[in-house]
Amino acid sequence: MKVGIVSQWYSPEPWFIPQNLAAELAVRGHEVRVLTGFPNYPDGKIYAGYRQRWNDRTVDGNLTTRRVPLYASHDSSAVRRAANYFSFAATSTMAGLRYLKDVDVVYVYLTPATVFAAPAILRLLRGTPSVVHVQDLWPESVTASSMAPSGAVGKLAYRALHRMMRSIYSASSGVVAIAPSMRDLIIERGAEPSKVSVVLNWTDEELFRPVEPSESAKREVRRQGRTVVMYGGNLGPFQDIEGSIRAAASVETSSDIDLVFVGSGLVEQEARNLVDRLGAGNVRFLGRRPPSEMADLVAAADFQLLTIRDLPIFHGAVPSKLQAALACGAPVVAAAPGDTAALVKRSGAGFTCPPEDWQALAERFAQASRLSPTERAAMGDRARDAYRIDMSKRSGVDQLEKALVAAARERRKR
Repeated sequence: MKVGIVSQWYSPEPWFIPQNLAAELAVRGHEVRVLTGFPNYPDGKIYAGYRQRWNDRTVDGNLTTRRVPLYASHDSSAVRRAANYFSFAATSTMAGLRYLKDVDVVYVYLTPATVFAAPAILRLLRGTPSVVHVQDLWPESVTASSMAPSGAVGKLAYRALHRMMRSIYSASSGVVAIAPSMRDLIIERGAEPSKVSVVLNWTDEELFRPVEPSESAKREVRRQGRTVVMYGGNLGPFQDIEGSIRAAASVETSSDIDLVFVGSGLVEQEARNLVDRLGAGNVRFLGRRPPSEMADLVAAADFQLLTIRDLPIFHGAVPSKLQAALACGAPVVAAAPGDTAALVKRSGAGFTCPPEDWQALAERFAQASRLSPTERAAMGDRARDAYRIDMSKRSGVDQLEKALVAAARERRKR
């Protein structure tokens, strides 16, 4: 097939799924054309070595990548964030009319939802089918954000975005959800059940895999005789960082638990201030680290921590930190709702508790500290098996390729 891939985010940004899919499809003999923006995530600045221009193309065998200009921003301003999203929607649509004019099917990495602009026009003018890979639920991803308008304007925005999502589901030949509960919700919102499937996201398997921790990683992460729970990733408003700190502080004297944060984000300074106020000597911050160092740091810890606020949008979503932890063979402690908790329970890969309940999380920290090395190793083995069977790149690409082939065949029948 000739496959178009439309994604606002793409390598070298840390959004590996569209890049992995493009490379794998090309290896399998398909002609792949990627349409994306210039890399600027997460700092909102164009990466060094890139200069925005209109017809930027690179060719690697069966894989061609075209980048289009956009307004680079990723800060807390709603206006600038909207400009980022809508600028890519506009430039990708203009470029896509010719660049993707003869593809058999388009894969859409659907975050943000505005990325569907180009596929929508291609369907309208050329009848090109598309398969959307829904990464987060709109309108909730917008309205639950601190940048969302409130009052009457907020209600109007919610209704408008809700109608937009219904039209995207209707216009797509296939809709792929990243969790079972997300599939159910998409169907509730008007998608035809026969078009909706579930493909769990995979992780960047070149970076996240079982390794022996280096001495330097052990020196940074570990303290003698302590059980280390590591949180790696964004320190943002949706992650309930405060609850994690309160849980760790409450068991400082009764359990040998250390909580280590690797990452940064909007609430980092608040979190550091809270640690100081609580006098939590068992909570440390290592700052943001490059992805290439993360597997080493994960290996030096005993457990990986996943915390998500108890919001409807997260009941049907699985955070990427879970796949990364399981791929490394790391046991997890998950204070999360919905499918995330269900996956951890079903696999036996760690401990779970209700989200936003720091007392319950403190109990799980205490349980983790009492686990023997043998029990912890067995839990890690179950984690790795769960990833290999249900979430691996090979499994995900197989399923997405099948969906793309089905959409292209349906067009030929018409």
